[in-house]
Amino acid sequence: MKSALIVQGGWQGHEPAQVALILADALRHEQFEVTISDTLDALAEAERLAGLDLIIPVWTMGTIEQHQLQPLLQAVREEGVGIGGVHGGMGDAFRTATEYQFMVGGQWVAHPGGDGVTYTVQIGPTPSPITAGLSDFEVTSEQYLMHVDPGNTVLATTLFGDTVMPVTWTKRYGKGRVFYSSLGHQAAIVRMPSVLTMVTRGLVWAAAGKGCA
Repeated sequence: MKSALIVQGGWQGHEPAQVALILADALRHEQFEVTISDTLDALAEAERLAGLDLIIPVWTMGTIEQHQLQPLLQAVREEGVGIGGVHGGMGDAFRTATEYQFMVGGQWVAHPGGDGVTYTVQIGPTPSPITAGLSDFEVTSEQYLMHVDPGNTVLATTLFGDTVMPVTWTKRYGKGRVFYSSLGHQAAIVRMPSVLTMVTRGLVWAAAGKGCA
């Protein structure tokens, strides 16, 4: 059985506790053993992190200390532990931790129009088992404009005018697999069937990389 650690907290507007429970339930259906922690000190336990298959930060903004950050980076980069998450819980966490942002592959910049913007999520351009069988869909939520790593493998996009903005991607950080989707402003968005399917598959994919070349 694979093991996952969800660390939830930070800005409460993103409903971190509720999102953590949704993701935990989805992973348990995929035969994961899941632990949820409400303290970043859970990331300071290097030996414990190294034994995991997957880490899921659900922690918007906030500050991560070096004794918490370095074991996290090492677990992914050196031990091949997967990391994955959604929206600001992973893509707008720890704004001063640039190496964390590099690992994630992006960082939130703005959400023009605020909450309540209706936009289309377009599947592609890269085919993937994570998005197989999914069609383009609409969501009414925050539309994230982000700084993104050009090396990401982009699985879904949205449009800001004529600008194509990645929504969902994968990448590698050292030995570890990284999955991210900017969807998931609140629990109701995470529960949307297309969103939850894509995110669950992405998390399972990230966890499958440990021990692979």
